Amino acid sequence: MLHLIKLAVGVRDVAHLAELQARRQETDPPLRHRTRSMPRRAAEVVDGGSLYWVIAGSLLARQLILAIEEDRMADGSACAAIHLDPVLVELSGRPTKPFQGWRYLAAEDAPADRPALPDGTEASLPPALLRELRALCLL
Repeated sequence: MLHLIKLAVGVRDVAHLAELQARRQETDPPLRHRTRSMPRRAAEVVDGGSLYWVIAGSLLARQLILAIEEDRMADGSACAAIHLDPVLVELSGRPTKPFQGWRYLAAEDAPADRPALPDGTEASLPPALLRELRALCLL
């Protein structure tokens, strides 16, 4: 199994990514992310791989990749469409340096899913503090 890493440019946090994707799914289904180049190892990625999102400098969320196919951008140029499961899985987090495009991520190098906090913990913390703790990969 192989994963992809992609920067979520202009996204503030995981909730913002979910909001943007929900809107996109309503206006232009199915949920997919278009990227210029087709992954050469697409078969390995589709076989259980996920798209790991870098948000505000950290790997904070992932989504299961359902399919990768050739597609066209709005201007007619060729691209790859990465079809995504709409469920965003939050991660424990890991700081990540910026890069262009996407990168492969070996399964053994992928950060763990974020463990659930005890009931009521998130509700008791101010949203700004939660965002900051997640950005620092402390939650």
